Amino acid sequence: MEIFFTGLLVAVALLITWFAFYVVYRLLHEEK
Repeated sequence: MEIFFTGLLVAVALLITWFAFYVVYRLLHEEK
């Protein structure tokens, strides 16, 4: 159960990191 919880935590952390980079990339490359 601990391995599952650790894996889930890592997956969530990676998802949040990827989403943050995606938002920053969109904001920096959005020309108006």
